[in-house]
Amino acid sequence: MTTHDDGLFAAMAGRGVSRRDFLKFSSAMALALALPATFAPRIAAAVTAAPRLPLVWLRGLGCGGDGEAFLRSAKPTTAELLLDLLSVDYAAALMAPSGTAAVRSLADAIARGGYIAVVEGAVPTGDGGVACAVGGRAFGDVAREVCARALATIAVGSCAFDGGVAAASGGSTRATGVAGLVPAGRLVSLPGCPVNSENLAATVVHYLTFKQMPITDGRNRPLFAYGGLVHNQCERRAHFEFGEFVVSWGDEAAQKGWCLYKMGCKGPETYASCPTTQYAQGTSWPVRAGHGCISCTMPGFWDAASPFYSRLPSPLPFAPTVSADQVGQLLVGGVAGATTVHGVASYVRVRRTGAAERRAAARRGQESGSLRPEPARLADGLPAVSRAASAGEPPAPVTEAANEASGEPG
Repeated sequence: MTTHDDGLFAAMAGRGVSRRDFLKFSSAMALALALPATFAPRIAAAVTAAPRLPLVWLRGLGCGGDGEAFLRSAKPTTAELLLDLLSVDYAAALMAPSGTAAVRSLADAIARGGYIAVVEGAVPTGDGGVACAVGGRAFGDVAREVCARALATIAVGSCAFDGGVAAASGGSTRATGVAGLVPAGRLVSLPGCPVNSENLAATVVHYLTFKQMPITDGRNRPLFAYGGLVHNQCERRAHFEFGEFVVSWGDEAAQKGWCLYKMGCKGPETYASCPTTQYAQGTSWPVRAGHGCISCTMPGFWDAASPFYSRLPSPLPFAPTVSADQVGQLLVGGVAGATTVHGVASYVRVRRTGAAERRAAARRGQESGSLRPEPARLADGLPAVSRAASAGEPPAPVTEAANEASGEPG
């Protein structure tokens, strides 16, 4: 590990990154981590003081798309992330040594320890793992050894998450993700096909800032990137709400940018930050480009989400002709109706309570000669909808809140 004088900000400054650009980078990382803007100075201070973090990048069974996404990242740039934030001790696709020299570099990195392990690609287990080998050894054995000595492991891409396409039906390699190779509590998975490099950068920055990996869900996915539904963040959701859908590729609705739900978009059941983080310097993502979400951040998506161009099935097994959007509309109507009933009931209750209080106060006033209390004060402690009802005002309409409460899209 390098010294403080060769720390991360020093490396950035040496490559022409100004203090202003560095603070912008810190603010961008706070935003990516779903942290308040007030955390940007803390991130800047932590990254400034941190030495360059060693990294070992392993590539298993896969297409290599995650490594390509990493190298072609523009926010942060490859120079900021790869050369400045990290000290790459081993990465077969990037390092100059090859063959036995590369194997020796990996062995040296494992012996030193204290690194972050990044694993790309699936782990084949069939036939002793012969479908993918590193230095003549099964990839699973190498990955297990690397992850055991790592400070933490980051699984990048859908293949490293749960086996990806290699684990889909019909495969012969019996591929899995890396979760079974990593000690408990030391894995963060960043699924996606490919991984979003900004989420990878944010994960590393979180570790540098807080000395621990970000909070994850039950499948080791960080909540800052996989805690929200794609549908709820999509710029086409307004069209969903108004029932404006593309029904044929290239039709007038597609040219107007209407919702792709009927063309198979899986956004209503997919958790990811693609609509907000996006790709290509934050300029676009598949749905904006005109292609529905294929749910590539979810478990077993190659089987579970296919066929990719067929709309989501009915959420009611006993009513296969009822679609998810119809259920959503029904729930919205039901919640609105329930709210109206609640408001009427509150109004009746307030009137009855007020009348009882006035009668009791009148009796007390007759006994003591005191004045009766003002009945208008009786509704002060009630919920807003009840106060509105007691004042003769209609309850507020329920739209977005009802959607979120129902758990259904639109």
